[in-house]
Amino acid sequence: MATMQRMQTTGLELFYAKGYYNTSVDDILKKLELSKGAFYYHFDSKEDFFVQIIQNLLGRKVYSSLIEPIEGHENPLNLIMNCFDEAMETAVHNEMDFGCILSNFLTEFNGKNEVIMHHLNEIVTVWEVNLISALQKGKFNGYLDRHTDCEAVAIFLMSSYFGVRTLMTGSSPSAKKYRFMTQLRQYFKSIEAKPVTV
Repeated sequence: MATMQRMQTTGLELFYAKGYYNTSVDDILKKLELSKGAFYYHFDSKEDFFVQIIQNLLGRKVYSSLIEPIEGHENPLNLIMNCFDEAMETAVHNEMDFGCILSNFLTEFNGKNEVIMHHLNEIVTVWEVNLISALQKGKFNGYLDRHTDCEAVAIFLMSSYFGVRTLMTGSSPSAKKYRFMTQLRQYFKSIEAKPVTV
């Protein structure tokens, strides 16, 4: 189990840094100091290796950083703000940041590999469903304006997060994060429930 974990963690780091198609099995073996026989004992192919990484590591990574923090009965807008703030702050201090890992892989595999796209889209769907659910709960509990389209807000949040994480790979990631969070705060003010005036 420890070997499998190490292989998958190292594989994910390589695929994130170089891309799936620019990373060969030999690159993986060299980094892990493993023989081809040892690799193929555990995995049928490079694709099988990557699918297992998606299922075992990437799904958990997205869950722990973008889904779990927004679960609860508090104001979902505050939970989402804190969640995005924390996820982006980690990227600000990561010298090896190559953007949003999930977004990068979605872009790389789109139109190239249906099997892998299926697994990646499952993660996207889980994130989307959880965002919608948190927003709907917030609307029900009186935190969001009753006319808010929770599905549309979820899509907007996901796409803007993917976008800002890509932009943060360039210069001034901290400034980009700050500007994004400032605008997100303004947007959330526009959809939060207004106090009822008598």
